[in-house]
Amino acid sequence: MQLPSLRLKRHEERRLLGGHLWIYSNEVDSRETPLQQYQAGEQVRVETHNGKLLGTAYVNPHSLICARLVSRDDRILDRALLVHRLLQALKLRTQLFDEPFYRLVYGESDLLPGLVVDRFGPHLSVQLNSAGMEAMRGQVLDALKQVIAPESIVLRNDSSIRTLEGLLREVEVAWGEAPKVVELLENGVPLLAPLHDGQKTGWYYDQRPNRAWLRRFAPGKRVLDVFSYVGAFAVQAAAFGAREVVAIDASRPALEMAEKNAELNGVGDRFNGIEGDAFAILRGLKAEGESFDLIVVDPPAFIKRKKDHKEGLQAYHRINELAMQLLQPDGILLAASCSMHLAREELLDVLRSAGRRQDRHVQILMEGMQGPDHPVHPAIPETRYLKAFLARVSDG
Repeated sequence: MQLPSLRLKRHEERRLLGGHLWIYSNEVDSRETPLQQYQAGEQVRVETHNGKLLGTAYVNPHSLICARLVSRDDRILDRALLVHRLLQALKLRTQLFDEPFYRLVYGESDLLPGLVVDRFGPHLSVQLNSAGMEAMRGQVLDALKQVIAPESIVLRNDSSIRTLEGLLREVEVAWGEAPKVVELLENGVPLLAPLHDGQKTGWYYDQRPNRAWLRRFAPGKRVLDVFSYVGAFAVQAAAFGAREVVAIDASRPALEMAEKNAELNGVGDRFNGIEGDAFAILRGLKAEGESFDLIVVDPPAFIKRKKDHKEGLQAYHRINELAMQLLQPDGILLAASCSMHLAREELLDVLRSAGRRQDRHVQILMEGMQGPDHPVHPAIPETRYLKAFLARVSDG
């Protein structure tokens, strides 16, 4: 099949040759190949300014990222290539994990740009986050059935990314009978996750290795989990031996599931959920003279876009300083950020600054990132987004 061509301006191929997969609209030679001629999701032959083949990509003329490479030659993304890359992704995850609970596909890092698949045993939660993957919906589902043979597939196509791609936001069961709640196993702890109406795909597998830190630091401690969601940090801390855990979240349904997770692990008597605004609750706890031995601060992305950076950075400063005020001497703070636009050095400076403002000594004990089922593409810095620091905070 002869694909239409997408031609780049002179010298705009350098980033692609360096390994990146994205093409921005201002890199396209719009005189030779105007973007308006393509259909969203259409596959094209990508060429240099003088016609040399760079690979095959799918196009979205309505997006700033107007094309994403799917191969470095003339192969199109079809069912056969989808199956091959899913098998490659599965091979890596089965090497990493003994149980089938992980992110099976992480977009560009698995050479499947725009596709995210989380596996909960026999159930799959799938996001088609680009026009190209939306156009391949049927073939993606068929390939997943062939490679995984799942009992159900839920399409969690309700992310804001789809709006940027000009796609509808929706949730639907695309295959089988999908339960409302699924069970998973993480760090040896059984947990429940909402498959249809939870955040993102229902679970955050990316924090798995950082939650494992709690096995050493939580036993016997009083633990506070800020922005708890369904209690992944809080319940694992209790399961690892914390004497008491307090979970804060703005969502009542999330806290109710966190309570179920605590009961599932036989630690319901050591779990307490508080619903409300995290900033206000932390100030209230401080006013009441409360303190904790270990605090987890894992907020949603305060910086979703570059223009939000100043305000978002201030929010990271405020929440971590409030948490540090509640720490006992020699307490442990686990501070994380999933904001791609917050640099590692900035989060580190947040902890430094919070310590100095309170005249406390901060020691960084461990540094983390997303788990290996979210592998980093070395040419795409956006694929490394999660930062986490484990720090001891003493009175000097």
